[in-house]
Amino acid sequence: MYIIALLLHLIERAAYFYSIILMVYALLSWFPGGYQSGLGRFLAKICEPYISLFDRLPLRIGPLDFTILGAILILNLAVQGLAQIVIWITIHIVY
Repeated sequence: MYIIALLLHLIERAAYFYSIILMVYALLSWFPGGYQSGLGRFLAKICEPYISLFDRLPLRIGPLDFTILGAILILNLAVQGLAQIVIWITIHIVY
């Protein structure tokens, strides 16, 4: 049971860290040439595959693009949903 809790904690921490990376990637759009810098290219390799999953959704309002915000929201909802499922299964197996 402790292994499950540890694994779940590691998944939550990884999702939190990835959310921070997505926010830094979004902030690069405020700086001219931010995406062309070394950091920008590195973050693009990490973030673009996940963000591209949300490109088809209508998350743009005029010049504002909320794709990264939607991606962070879905990531956190998925982790919380996974945590609830694991907790539910653990409770029903133990009791």
